[in-house]
This record gives sequence, C-alpha cells and structure tokens, in this order.
Amino acid sequence: MGKARGSHNSSDIVRTGAELMQQQEKDAEFAQELVDRARAEGVSLVGENSLFKGLLKRVLEGALEAEMSEHLGYEKGDPAGRGVANSRNGTTRKRLRTEIGEVDIDVPRDRDGSFEPQIVAKHQRRIAGFDEAVLSLYAKGLTTGEIQQHLAEIYDMDVSRGLISRATDKIKDEVDAWRNRPLDKIYAVLMIDAIVLKIRDGAVSNRPVYIAVGINLEGERDVLGMWVGTGGERAKQWMTWLTELRNRGVQDVLISCCDGLKGLPDSLTAIWPQTDVQLCVVHMVRNSLRYTSRAHWPAITKELRQIYTAPTEDAAKALFAEFEEKWERPYPAMTGLWRKNWVHFAEFLKFPPGVRKIVYTTNMIESLNSRFRQASRRRGHFPSEEAALKVLYLVIRHREPNRPNPTGRTHNWKAAINVLVGFYGDRIDLDGLPLATNE
Repeated sequence: MGKARGSHNSSDIVRTGAELMQQQEKDAEFAQELVDRARAEGVSLVGENSLFKGLLKRVLEGALEAEMSEHLGYEKGDPAGRGVANSRNGTTRKRLRTEIGEVDIDVPRDRDGSFEPQIVAKHQRRIAGFDEAVLSLYAKGLTTGEIQQHLAEIYDMDVSRGLISRATDKIKDEVDAWRNRPLDKIYAVLMIDAIVLKIRDGAVSNRPVYIAVGINLEGERDVLGMWVGTGGERAKQWMTWLTELRNRGVQDVLISCCDGLKGLPDSLTAIWPQTDVQLCVVHMVRNSLRYTSRAHWPAITKELRQIYTAPTEDAAKALFAEFEEKWERPYPAMTGLWRKNWVHFAEFLKFPPGVRKIVYTTNMIESLNSRFRQASRRRGHFPSEEAALKVLYLVIRHREPNRPNPTGRTHNWKAAINVLVGFYGDRIDLDGLPLATNE
C-alpha cells in the first residue's frame, strides 16, 4: 500500500530540513555578495539610488509580473499569448513610499484593464511598513513636523504633515477596539495610577489620565484601561470607569493597589465587595515627605522602611508607635496621614515578602508613566483627549526590549499564586490555570 496522504518518513524530514538549510545558506551568500558588490562600487545601502531600493524595486516588479502572468494565463514572451482576447499593454510608473524611502516601480497593464494587482493595489501609494514606521516614531515622542524632517533627512522622502497625520489617525479604530476588548474573569492584582498631561479643551489645562494595569491568574500583566479625568465629581467617575471594567468581563479582583486617589477605595469595594484595597507604599512615603523638612528626610524614610518591611502587622504597629512618638509634635500632618490610612496601608503585611513586592507599590505603572512622559514632553500639549489616548496607546503597543514594561509575565509568579491560593482559594479557579508557566 502507498503511504497515506500527509504522512512523511524520517528521510523525507531530514531531506526537507537539509534543503531548507542549503537554501538559507544560498540566500545568505547572495545577500552578502550584493552588499560586498555595493561597497566595492561605492553604492550606498540606503538613500537615493541605494542597493536596498534597487532590490525592493526588482522584488515588487517581479511579483507584479507574476501576478499578471497568473491573471492572463501565460508567461511574458510565451507564444501561447498570441491572439488571445486580453494581453499585456506596457507598464505604468508608480512612486511608492516605503520604510527605506520613495521607490519608483513599473506596474504592468493589460489591454482590457481587468488586472487587479494584490502586491501593490491600484491607487496604493504606501506599502506595508511605512505607516508602522511613522507610528513608531510618533510613539517615541516625535511630532508630525519632526517626523517629516526625519523622513526627509534619512530617507530623502518628501512627506506632508497631513499624510503623517492621516497615518497616525488610522490607529483610532484600533484604539477603540483595544479599549473595549473583553477582559479576564478574575485578576489577582489591579493597580491604578495617574499621569498629568496638558490637553486642549477650549484652553490648555492639566488633565489627569488614569491607568489601570492588571495581573491575571497566570501572572500576565496588561493595561486594562485608560481614562481622561474631568473636573467633575471624582467618585462618580471612578464608579463609571470601574463599572466599565466589570462590564468587559472582570467579575472579581483579589487585591487592588492604588495611591489613595479620592473616592477610589470606596468605589473599588462597591464594584468588587471582596477586594482587598492596598495603598501604594511608595506614594505614602512620598506624601509623608511633603509635610516634612528636607533635613529630616533620610531619618524618616529609614524609619518608615522599617515599618513597611516589618514581618507582621503587630510588629509594624509597634514600630509606628515609636515613629509617632518621635515625629508627632514637629509633623502632625505626616503622622495623621498614616493613622488615617493604616487599614489600607497594612493590608499587604499579611503576605510573605515575595507577594508583598507585587502588591505594595504601583511602580509597575510608574515605569510605563515614564515612557508616557517621554512621548508627551516634546509635544507641549495635546489638541484633544483622543490625541492623548492615541499616543499613550502607541507607547503601550510599541514595546522596547531593554526597558521595563507593564505587559509581560510577573517575576516569580508560581510562588506568588500558591500563596494567593492559600488566602483566596475559594475565589480562584484552579481548573482555569495552565499546568505549567514559563518564567
């Protein structure tokens, strides 16, 4: 009997692998040969009349010719095409904008005008990659004018600001879809923080943009939502935004870490009654220093660190009593801040150190906020809320491998989830967790 369709023996696999390696070696040799030849002849790799532009022109024109041959049913120059109803009818010159500059190509035509190319469609003036290059520069903080100058200097490409704006405007639908995407049923940790941006709304003013980052039961971190604050009642805004997260699928949050934003703790427990609300310790320390003399900062931060790293809440209370006795008279506002917020501050002290690092600070969002500030600093202000959210979304989408990122997997998550199961076991769906996670 012959071999079943789709089956392969080991020799077939070995031969296929060997052929693939040989082809890769040939491709590498050909590429190196082109580069060596370009250098020997003084041809630039990028820029006008460069090697890469020439290669791209040949690849695109070759692909278009192949499409035309498939459309007509015969190859160029094949006698089989003589006398047929439709045939080739020369070419049309088209200028494309690409990541390596403007490239002129010759697009083949047919006599009855029925040819519809797919590689470079009719009326298409930019190939895939150009818009992504513009968006990447936009996410890094360059204005439309700076992107225009960059493309002119590096790629000898004359692009209008209007074209750049249209390229960035295409992201709007993607932003809307991202802001309304379904979310996980349960999040182990929800962190909320704010960044202040200058946004025009009639007049330019400082507007808070609130960021929510979640860690799901698999330890994966993701930005769940972004909202631009208004001058209205803060508690109502929080109820609206948190209800939005619930409507997108979030049924439970184990721990929420925030910086004491007005109305937020109460809103969190109103939406998810079982959630443990943890105030960000870093923000608590920073707020404490606002009420004190700089000369006392080293001593105060050292003593506060002893409190929030105490092994138990009882130990932390004893240390705070000493701290309070020492600093109450000169700085009653600082000690009063800690008394007022002790319940939400001490929430994380019930966990072992490994889990505390995950839940006691919103530094994860702050690393993202630093990238937001970099992208917004050069702009001065945003013309609208939509423009601000578009840039922040692009910052999230364009990950930088050498910088901390809120998206990705949480370090040492296996140990953390085991501790959380011990505290919240009846609320964690173990059947929904993967058998193993890569860290």
